[in-house]
Formats: sequence, C-alpha cells, structure tokens
Amino acid sequence: MFSSLLSTIQEWASGLGGVGLFVVAALDSSFLSFPQVNDLLIMFLSTKQPALMPYYAAMTTAGSLLGCFVLYAFARRGGEVFLRKRFSGERVERGLALYQRHGLLAVVVPALLPPPTPFKLFVLLAGAAKVSPWKFAGAIAIGRGIRYFGQGYLAVLYGEAAVDLVRDHGAAVGLGLAGVALVVGVAYYFLTQRRARDDSGEDHARG
Repeated sequence: MFSSLLSTIQEWASGLGGVGLFVVAALDSSFLSFPQVNDLLIMFLSTKQPALMPYYAAMTTAGSLLGCFVLYAFARRGGEVFLRKRFSGERVERGLALYQRHGLLAVVVPALLPPPTPFKLFVLLAGAAKVSPWKFAGAIAIGRGIRYFGQGYLAVLYGEAAVDLVRDHGAAVGLGLAGVALVVGVAYYFLTQRRARDDSGEDHARG
C-alpha cells in the first residue's frame, strides 16, 4: 500500500514539474517522510528536460528548506524538553555535542545523505540549540543544494543509468556528495583562517 502511495505521489509531482517537487520536498522535510522520492523525481524530470535541471534542483532545495524550517521552529519553541521526550537522552547529548564541536557541518553533512540517516533529528537539534536562523538556512541550502544539483547533474550526464544508480546505491552516492562537501568546507575553513592571519599581520605591521 505504501509503495502504491509513493507511486501516486511521484506521478502527481511529475505532472506539476517544479511546483510538485517543491511541495513533496517541503512535506518530506517536515513531519512526513517519502524516502528517496525527491531524489528520484528530480533525476527523472531532469532526464526528460535537461535544460530545466537547475530549476528542478532549486525548487526541490527551496521546498526542503521550508519543510526544515517547520521542524526547526517547532523545536526552537519547545527546546530540549521536546527532544528528550521524543528521543533518548544519550542521542540528544551526542547531537548537541556535535553542534558544539563541528558547528553547522552537523547540519550540512546529514542534509546530503539519504535515508536511513536521521536528518530530522539534526534539524530538531538545531532548533533546540537555538542556532541562528540565517546560519541554519545557509547550512540547509548548501547541503540540500549540493545533493539535488549534484543528482540533477548526474541525470543530465548519464540519463536513466544515473536514476538506477541512485535507486540501487543511494547511500554510496550520498556519501560521495558528502565527501565533496567536506573537502570544500575544510578548504574554505583554512582559506578564511589564512586570510584572517594575513589581515592581522598587515594590521600589526601598519601599527
């Protein structure tokens, strides 16, 4: 029955194009769950109309951002009390520790990964930790953007073969995209640190 429902959702969303992708992504990232539907939809539509791939990826990313903000706002208002009722105290503590240690990479990396990654837990933790809404939005946009634009690009390059790859090996594809994001993130971190040191050195020399 569930597979039949997912097929109906895919058919409906495909007919609406970008709008359908936005709606499904928003619902999937909030209180509902449609495993891999977004990934397969964006790739399927991108193989049919490659020129519209950026539009499909952007609409899916925007829909996911909206859905994530629903969960984020819910947890931000309820705080840790809600989380400790919904999840074990140990998982909550580990999640909060990740935010303290790695910052918003604790959102970016899970946003790249497919199920069964507990992505919504990280979204809820961001709300409970009262992460800045702007920083949270940026992290979601980066993570989901890399994921959906990456998948759309694969679909444009390889067509149906890319769809089959994500359907059968979604976890491996997600890990690959997460690896790319980590490399970019580390490079950006060291670049900003180097610039900060250079600026500090210049100021000191002028003084």
